[in-house]
Amino acid sequence: MADLRCKIAGIDSINPFWLASAPPTDKKYNVVRAFEAGWGGVVWKTMGYDPPVINVTSRYGVLHDSDRGVIGINNIELITDRPLEVNLQEIREVREEWPDRVIIGSMMAPMMEKLWKDLAVRIAEAGVHGIELNLGCPHGMCERGMGSAIGQVPEMVENATRWVREAVDIPVFTKLTPNITDILLPAEAAKAGGADAVSLINTVSSITGVDLDVMAPMPTVDGKGTHGGYCGSAVKPIALHMVAEIARNPDTCSLEMSAIGGIGTWRDAAEFIALGASGVQVCTAAMLYGFRIVVDMIDGLSNFMDEKGYKSIDEFRGLAIPNTVDWNDLNMNFDLKAVIDKDLCIECGRCHIACEDTSHQAITKTAKTGGGNEYEVVNDECVGCNLCLHVCPVPDCITMKPVENGLPHLTWPEHPDNPMRIASSE
Repeated sequence: MADLRCKIAGIDSINPFWLASAPPTDKKYNVVRAFEAGWGGVVWKTMGYDPPVINVTSRYGVLHDSDRGVIGINNIELITDRPLEVNLQEIREVREEWPDRVIIGSMMAPMMEKLWKDLAVRIAEAGVHGIELNLGCPHGMCERGMGSAIGQVPEMVENATRWVREAVDIPVFTKLTPNITDILLPAEAAKAGGADAVSLINTVSSITGVDLDVMAPMPTVDGKGTHGGYCGSAVKPIALHMVAEIARNPDTCSLEMSAIGGIGTWRDAAEFIALGASGVQVCTAAMLYGFRIVVDMIDGLSNFMDEKGYKSIDEFRGLAIPNTVDWNDLNMNFDLKAVIDKDLCIECGRCHIACEDTSHQAITKTAKTGGGNEYEVVNDECVGCNLCLHVCPVPDCITMKPVENGLPHLTWPEHPDNPMRIASSE
């Protein structure tokens, strides 16, 4: 059996699956249920100063697909609305009852050194393994000068990180906002401030929809709506990109990462680990399917590692980083052609329609004797874009086959038609 134990910012965890700071980690009852299900750790819902915040109803807006599957959730919930001392006491109790599980305390404060340091010390004294700095919340708290209002300013990221780093002797995770042009700027600031790791991504600022009867963004609160934080499977591509950017940048690659964003299966987790994450945090999937989803994640990741021969997480962590390159480093002579398996084809015609209307007119439709249609790929027109493969509803009906063209590896900077290359040669 593969060994799923891992170490994140020096913290030992029985597996890489933690619950992210969110409603599922707001109280002892939830956290105990999570640990009973098998989660390796939790990041306790973000704590601030008393008096506690006041939330509104309703709080969630959801983007569905055509089958009512949840693509993403937009939330306008704030940090914990429970008294700080209640949270801290419950943390102490869970730490004593579950000594082999990880508890990270998430915190948020205005940009005042004393406030950050005092709150960090109080949380640390409750026995948490580490502290996560919530610098990413994009709604409600940012209007009060906290959350993403701090996370979008590298100097503030560095200062908040340094203040907490100076105040406590446990690992510090700086949670980064994706609502920024270049994720490397806050990542570099977190490193400069002494962060042991970064957590990313926090939620994406968004409006998931408009109620056309009320004429207000959803969710609506007494006829009004606002932007919220978007999470779920829809944000996974954004999170993967930002994790990869930090992992392959020389100035930030030494930062450990706790990856967040659209993780709902073992495969999602493995992809983030392959891009350099030491562990992952999950929220939306647990909210949609319950805490027992971690059992499938553990089994799936263990089976994957057994099949590949990886005995530990570290054996495949970061393996995808060398293959994540800038566009200019891709081989322009590599060629693919689509191949349609006629035995699997159900003659729906989606590949033809997609290619005919929006791509390269590389799939022909011919009426068959006796009814139906036959679809053929025109190799001379096919550019290997993969669109037909992705719209085909039948698994493995369309595959992409490499073409043995005998051409050497060629990048755009080396290409004879590159005007910059032509100019430099002249």
